[in-house]
Amino acid sequence: MSGAASAHEGMAPVSKEGEAATLTAGVAAADERGIAAYRRFCENAVFPPPQSPDWLAAWASHHNDVLVVTLHVDEAPALALPLVVERSGVFRMARFVGGTHANGNFPALSLAYGADSRQVTGALVAALRQQRPDIDILALERQRTTFRGHANPLAALPHATSPNVSLAVDLTGGLEQVLRGSSGKRRRKKHRSQVRKLEVAGGYRRYAARTVEEVDLLLDAFFRMKHHRFAKMGISDVFDDPAVQASFRILFMNALQLSPPPFVLHALEVGGVVRAVTGSSQTEDTLICEFSTFAEDELAHASPGDFLFYENIAAAAEDGFAVYDFSVGDEAYKRIWCDLETHHADVIAGLSSRGHVVAAVLRTWSRAKRFIKTSPVLMQIVRRLRRRGQS
Repeated sequence: MSGAASAHEGMAPVSKEGEAATLTAGVAAADERGIAAYRRFCENAVFPPPQSPDWLAAWASHHNDVLVVTLHVDEAPALALPLVVERSGVFRMARFVGGTHANGNFPALSLAYGADSRQVTGALVAALRQQRPDIDILALERQRTTFRGHANPLAALPHATSPNVSLAVDLTGGLEQVLRGSSGKRRRKKHRSQVRKLEVAGGYRRYAARTVEEVDLLLDAFFRMKHHRFAKMGISDVFDDPAVQASFRILFMNALQLSPPPFVLHALEVGGVVRAVTGSSQTEDTLICEFSTFAEDELAHASPGDFLFYENIAAAAEDGFAVYDFSVGDEAYKRIWCDLETHHADVIAGLSSRGHVVAAVLRTWSRAKRFIKTSPVLMQIVRRLRRRGQS
């Protein structure tokens, strides 16, 4: 690992129950020792899937300059923040590990966390500036504002509402409750029609990857189908990087060793061919779709992607999940199901003098993107221009 090979301790007083407490912030490389320390911290902490030790280990294995910023209050571990440092032009940005693939982010917090957010972020930023003066910008996007009853302390940094909304389905009443009403009747009817089409096409099965070979098979199919979809839409393929693909392979393969697996791949196979794939993370009460795609072949008319979502949601309800989360992105196929809407926060803060200038520009651009994405007319124009760019 290159980058933060040693630790730096920055200290600051913080108010804690009326008494002065001491904050110490440190920066260390996410090498074998750093990941082991982070894993120990998470044993008594709350964290979402993209900040889990397994996610960190998978991405750190194929990405350089991955680090962990830690915070202690009166020598007790309080917060840990895994980051990856990436170059963007002539600037260096510290982001959540996984970059654009990390959604619903939140720093890992001790179960006993109760520090002052402004002084916490001040200590974290000071440690980064001293130990990593080469980092210009702290770009922490798509963050939850609350998680497991905790407010996000990083919201004390300059931030704005993320351009993309996150959509989810409330499953507390079971699938029957979800499908009540005229919309539910249409979905049931469509699902029965799809079943007939898939049976005629050679029969189908939905299954989860349970072996290393199945993980490889489903990820190969996903990367291939997703590349085709992105090309057709005129969008750059964010899964095309070999390091990204290798990280996901490690993530889902390592998850096979745990019960229940924190990350799982589901597939719809029709006539012996994989036609749709979803990659999900699992928390205590939520199944989160991290990515999905489907084949645009002779069975596209049967909507295999929609069919797999129906099956996944039905299975999640039966398994006792309270929420099925489609994650970030506002799409029509999600709106059909969803009754929960979450707006994430993007923190973009300058660390260096030139980083302050660029951060201000990026915050303005983020607000502009949100304005465009909340306008159906403007989004239609953007999609049309993308298609023209590929013609």
